[in-house]
Amino acid sequence: MRRKFKPQPQRENKNPHNINEKIKAREVRLVGDNVEMGVYPIAKAMEMANEQELDLVEISPNANPPVCKIIDYKKFLYEQKKRDKALKAKATKVIIKEIRFGPQTDDHDYDFKKRHAEKFLKEGAKLKAYVFFKGRSIVYKDQGEILLLKLAQELEEWGKVEQMPKLEGKRMTMFIAPKPNKK
Repeated sequence: MRRKFKPQPQRENKNPHNINEKIKAREVRLVGDNVEMGVYPIAKAMEMANEQELDLVEISPNANPPVCKIIDYKKFLYEQKKRDKALKAKATKVIIKEIRFGPQTDDHDYDFKKRHAEKFLKEGAKLKAYVFFKGRSIVYKDQGEILLLKLAQELEEWGKVEQMPKLEGKRMTMFIAPKPNKK
């Protein structure tokens, strides 16, 4: 059996702002560069927008009376998108690098991991250093804490401790944030 094509009703593109005829208020407060600020009846405000061949856009619908601006709406949306994109690009993304130790890590391994930690902090990443206790090695938790505090002290030049060593289950974790001037 063949299905008949049933056309979908066209959905109107929902704008985040009410514009022109969509504004329901009887009076509006006009603001902006190209108009004299004040409260106007909606018909007068629409007329002023038509004279300038621009749109009447409701900026603050919850105010009493609603605040409107006479602007080119398409241009306004474009600039708003551009502004949002620029803000998003400037937002910093936090990178967390992890370094794992055992409670009895020997000096060579410790130095090797410390150099990596130093490199991560210089690149601007946060550091999560932890000591993992396997089986009965949990009895050496004081050695794990000493190890993490030693690491924090030696990395003091590149980062500052954000969270002191804290035991959570079988892990003792410490966070170090990079110093802003050292990148």
